[in-house]
Amino acid sequence: MPPRTPRTPRSPRNARPTKRKECYFSKNKIDYIDYKDVALLRKFVSDRGKIRSERVTGTTPQYQKLLAQAVKNAREMALLPYTTR
Repeated sequence: MPPRTPRTPRSPRNARPTKRKECYFSKNKIDYIDYKDVALLRKFVSDRGKIRSERVTGTTPQYQKLLAQAVKNAREMALLPYTTR
């Protein structure tokens, strides 16, 4: 067997720090997420009908909970589809 060579530490893939996304609701001073505002809710739902995560959309945990509840209410009222094929 050949002798082992010491491993060099891996460098980070992206040397510059990533910019954190701003919360849409905090930025626009929206206090209440209305389940009837389908145009707004569609921005936070994927084309497959899944609710996008906080990491992807940049929403804060507080608004992500309100958003999820609004999307679920809109689905129940048949304003948004559960899934699309």
